[in-house]
Amino acid sequence: MLTFGTAGLRGPLGPGPDAMNETTVARATAGLAAWLRDRCLGGGRVVVGRDARHGSAEFAEVTAEVLAAAGFPVIRLPEPWPTPVTAFAVRALGAVAGVQITASHNPPLDNGYKVYVDGGAQLLAPADTEIEQRIAAVTEPIARTPVAESDTGLFSRYLARVAQLPQLIGGAGERTDIRIALTPLHGVGGATAVQALTVAGFADLHVVAEQFTPDPDFPTVAFPNPEEPGAADLLLRLAERVDADLAIALDPDADRCALAVPTPAGWRLLRGDETGVLLADHVLRTAPPDSLVATTIVSSRLLARLAAERGARYAETLTGFKWLARAGEGLVYAYEEAIGHCVDPVAVRDKDGISAAVVAADLVSRLRARGRTLVDELDDYAIRFGVHAGDQVALRLPDQQAAAAVLNALRTAPPGQLAGTPVEYTDMAALRGRMRTDALVFAGDGLRMVVRPSGTEPKLKCYLEAIQPVSGPDQLAAARRAAQQRLSELREYCGTLTG
Repeated sequence: MLTFGTAGLRGPLGPGPDAMNETTVARATAGLAAWLRDRCLGGGRVVVGRDARHGSAEFAEVTAEVLAAAGFPVIRLPEPWPTPVTAFAVRALGAVAGVQITASHNPPLDNGYKVYVDGGAQLLAPADTEIEQRIAAVTEPIARTPVAESDTGLFSRYLARVAQLPQLIGGAGERTDIRIALTPLHGVGGATAVQALTVAGFADLHVVAEQFTPDPDFPTVAFPNPEEPGAADLLLRLAERVDADLAIALDPDADRCALAVPTPAGWRLLRGDETGVLLADHVLRTAPPDSLVATTIVSSRLLARLAAERGARYAETLTGFKWLARAGEGLVYAYEEAIGHCVDPVAVRDKDGISAAVVAADLVSRLRARGRTLVDELDDYAIRFGVHAGDQVALRLPDQQAAAAVLNALRTAPPGQLAGTPVEYTDMAALRGRMRTDALVFAGDGLRMVVRPSGTEPKLKCYLEAIQPVSGPDQLAAARRAAQQRLSELREYCGTLTG
């Protein structure tokens, strides 16, 4: 059977219990309903949303009907909308749970079943295993009751909230018009992003026409993920052709957002860590004193330096927004390096590409009014805090067991130095409490490498960072070259781990 994890279910479409189909979805929903009843949440409202993937409409219908038959009032969203709309709806309605049918940026023939609880946050262990036990216990025929689709104004409320963010976050400072290029990569975020940006005051929008309409086959990209090589090529060409100030790529369910900027060498995509610190700084300029910002163990160390300068608190969690959304009281911003950004945790307790796009546009607009760019801001961070050069290396292996074997070999014989720098390592599997996870952290003077297995694929992921001090603006280029050289040596070492 498909394993029910903290993100719910995700897998290929097909027959049988090891694939996504109506029977799998019905059983998962019956198990979820039983789990909610066990927690005295029976009869509470549940929101059901969907994206535009193959099978999403049918799976959403099954989910809603099984929940209704189990006695839950169901708000079945009428359109294939971005995943953050469902997270917002759960919180706005005080619903006991939400289900979004989506496989995010997975290949075309996958689909998934994502569950929200706790005011619109993702499931947290041990809830996943508890629900899986309830699913395994389902033996009776599963009843279904028809449920009509209904919006109840939730989409309009979501748009109104997102459109307010420039005032809520940016304040009353001067803005100027900017030109934006946008692609939703054949997903469901296109129309929503255009509406949100327009209402927020950004009307000079240019979209990648070939990728704007939802298409579950994702015909123009090998993988519908903005981070994949080539996925944003059409966007970057459009941005250059229309002389845009900012380019935005959403993933297919629009919960993640990648930014691209013009540079003297041409357009380039920002890394998630770069976007993360830019948006964090923008949020913190108007946030209350002692606000909290958060990121994960595999992200850059730069956010911690920025938070200290801004007088904000900083938290670090394990990977995933199931942890980041619960980072602590006073959370005003959280991000993960995989282009996930939560700019409005009061309204959406998960990553949200639509609201991140609006806040990014607001930042670019305010900078342009002062004759500055995102690249100027990144240069300033490097001069103040040192160059933080980062990268990720994915090592594909035959199966999960092979990945575990490589990680265990690394535990047995850890390197004493990396890129010529002595390092110490922490085995996070040996820790206690919420920071315990199957990962190794190697750290030395201005150098860091985190190695962990992928939770969904047979591969190891190496997250790399080289930090190089900058003695002054005239030394920035040299410091960047030195950091990239150390980063290159780290990449080379990662390549040796699998022979």
